[in-house]
Amino acid sequence: MTQRPASTVPIGLIPGPFHDRLDALSHARGWMDWAGYMSPSVLDTAEFEYFAIRNQATLFDISPMHKYRVTGPEAPAMINRVVTRDVRRIGDGRVGYALWCDEEGMLIDDGTLFRISDTEFRLCCQERMFGWLLDAADGFDVAVTDESDTVAGLSLQGPTSFSVLKDAGLDVADMKPFDLREVEPDLWISRTGFTGDLGYELWMPWEAALALWDRLWAAGGHRGLRAIGYDALHIARIEAGFLAAGMDFQPVHAALRLHRGRTPFELGFGRMVDFDKGHFNGRRALLSHRDNGARTHLVKLDIGGFKPAQDALIYHRKRREVGHVTSGVWSPTAKRNIALAELKAPFGDSKTSDLWAEIYVNEEGRWNRRMVPVTVESKPFFINDRARATPPGAF
Repeated sequence: MTQRPASTVPIGLIPGPFHDRLDALSHARGWMDWAGYMSPSVLDTAEFEYFAIRNQATLFDISPMHKYRVTGPEAPAMINRVVTRDVRRIGDGRVGYALWCDEEGMLIDDGTLFRISDTEFRLCCQERMFGWLLDAADGFDVAVTDESDTVAGLSLQGPTSFSVLKDAGLDVADMKPFDLREVEPDLWISRTGFTGDLGYELWMPWEAALALWDRLWAAGGHRGLRAIGYDALHIARIEAGFLAAGMDFQPVHAALRLHRGRTPFELGFGRMVDFDKGHFNGRRALLSHRDNGARTHLVKLDIGGFKPAQDALIYHRKRREVGHVTSGVWSPTAKRNIALAELKAPFGDSKTSDLWAEIYVNEEGRWNRRMVPVTVESKPFFINDRARATPPGAF
């Protein structure tokens, strides 16, 4: 049992609710710090784990995410005051992607908003938001509870994920993408994920985590179920075109230098800003940003060659530096060198031709500079119909 006593102060990284199972499966002993918890970067090899995402089913511990419960009769109004989208368009038992900004219109963080009912929401995100949410709740008839250390989360992703749940006795056949349901007492399942593939996220009390893991593990053996670390997930999320806080954008509260914040428009999420719903945090500034135009554009790139371009500089006509790669990998499924990149406006929007990436390749101890062509893409690199099929296929 890895539940830590509430009265103790942990020193070093904290083992999460699934740590006992993950530690027994870890051959690589590759651990990383995620919000103070021990999280696997890799358990076996990133390659095996990645192909399990795309061909089998995988379990990834998402418990270190920050989770906040907002309850009360004015919960929809309070949440609507915080995020840029109109939460009234999210029905009960549904999940929506959400962004929230500071008073200057700069993104504080993004996350998933679970609408349990008209008076109960859960917000899951990367950054610590408890104090900020308490301030935002002032004047509203709501209660904000930090559930980060009491609610465990498990991501089950891959083409056989539905079959694993079915074999484990969990009926989710009629759940559509972004549906949310309490399938058993205190066990909530959402049809969500960070891979762009068929998948689900399971939410349960911390103390019930190991029992659920064992239940899924027993049911998933003949479905190819594997545990994975972040390195494999990182490849899959870039293929799906999903942003990662701290990599593809800097949460403005964590930025140390001025002007490092980014607006939703600069990240390609202008559609997520609803100016018609009434006042919300940063609205006045975002109106100005919309009218004045974006300073930068975050875009998807197809990069020539096969050498990953992480952190590469992007040039126009091989001379003028116009941006940099924020996340870059070789896609094993698309068989392409792919990346997300931030480009200075108007590049990436009205100017997309004659772009080049500067990549350095170590060949027998010598670094050689290469300029490879870059193509701006409008769609994710991985799209599969099984991610949206309802009911899912029995792979």
